[in-house]
Amino acid sequence: MSCPVALTDHDEGCIVPVRAQPGAKRTGVAGLRGTALKLAVNAPPVDGKANEALRLVLADALDIRPSQVELVGAAASRDKKFLVRGLDRAELELRLTRLIGTV
Repeated sequence: MSCPVALTDHDEGCIVPVRAQPGAKRTGVAGLRGTALKLAVNAPPVDGKANEALRLVLADALDIRPSQVELVGAAASRDKKFLVRGLDRAELELRLTRLIGTV
């Protein structure tokens, strides 16, 4: 099974597209939105709180340290881009595919 998330290569790792759902009742992976990983967080989209919550949820879901995840694009949009460091593309694809399969 190929990875349903449209990853982009980066010099330091891979870019993961994320569709944010701030203010949600539950925090976690909520599936896919097109080719982006949909993440729900209960933090409000105020003062970067939702962005930080999304970063932590993504790190936890991928079983990596939060310091390995960085928001690199679209801080004020629901469609965000996170740089994931420390995993090669094949391992990241495997983990994302497993995540989507459990939602």
